[in-house]
Amino acid sequence: MAIDLPFIWAGIIAFAVLAYVILDGFDLGVGILFPFFPEKHDKDLMMNSVAPVWDGNETWLVLGGGGLLAVFPLAYATILPALYAPLIIMLLGLIFRGVAFEYRWRTNRAEYLWNWAFAGGSIVAAFSQGVALGALVQGIPVTDRAYSGGWWDWLTPFSLATGVALVIGYGLLGATWLVMKTEGHLAERSRGFAFKLAFATVGAMGIFSLWTPFLEPLYLDRWFGFPTMIFSVIVPLLVLGCLYLIISGLKKGRDVQPFLASLGLFVLGYVGIGISFYPYIVPTSLTIWEAAAPDESLAFLLVGALILVPMILCYTAYAYWVFRGKLNPDEGYH
Repeated sequence: MAIDLPFIWAGIIAFAVLAYVILDGFDLGVGILFPFFPEKHDKDLMMNSVAPVWDGNETWLVLGGGGLLAVFPLAYATILPALYAPLIIMLLGLIFRGVAFEYRWRTNRAEYLWNWAFAGGSIVAAFSQGVALGALVQGIPVTDRAYSGGWWDWLTPFSLATGVALVIGYGLLGATWLVMKTEGHLAERSRGFAFKLAFATVGAMGIFSLWTPFLEPLYLDRWFGFPTMIFSVIVPLLVLGCLYLIISGLKKGRDVQPFLASLGLFVLGYVGIGISFYPYIVPTSLTIWEAAAPDESLAFLLVGALILVPMILCYTAYAYWVFRGKLNPDEGYH
């Protein structure tokens, strides 16, 4: 039986993107919440909570983007021209944020500038990712295997709303991360933000669940046609279950539970998007088989992936294990 290499690679890249979203999402969320904590001590703890892991989290972005170029070159050549602006803005946001990690500790006079670089870079990166996601979901026009849209097709009410929703969702991840990793005043304030952001995130998911099916006939058929309509019933119930776990965990002081349940919301949202346009990698234009490189290239690259992906998983797991538990305010990671 022939091995479906494009399908396997689609799964690997989908996993890499999901890993990036749920891992880098919470440290972007910490940056999004940064302006709401005016005390220097709180800001120091917030940055210290993600300092050991933030750069490793972005490995998955490199894997997802590089994998798309190598494995689905036609999709890469189509998506990139369509989303140049939001992707470049996202990268600039990540650059400012990364530099802020290194420079904030080395100055007192200009510390406020690096505070804004960290917060602004996080917000801009999160918003740009949401805009890019919204533009991808609403469809990219392709003619003769090339992008045939305009420079501003990505800028729509749907993509802008998706950008705002992702900032809210990342804020929830950041708040529940701080609840899990910190104590005292900082943890309690984060708990308050987590309550509000949990309801806002689920509300945003509800809005987009009603909006998305009407963007494309394919989505409408997937969401309300049999057998995929089964997921249209199961996923909302699971979302409400995650919301319950977040709220109950926050109320009962189970500090790990809200963070894991928040990750569950993102996984469910990601699954919903996947169900909507599978097997298209460029929604309604190119399937994973049409966009894939030759099987010989996919097989060669798969050997490397089978070595590298477990290595990345191992060192990521090890980093989180080493820095597990609550953050000690008297011991910095920097």
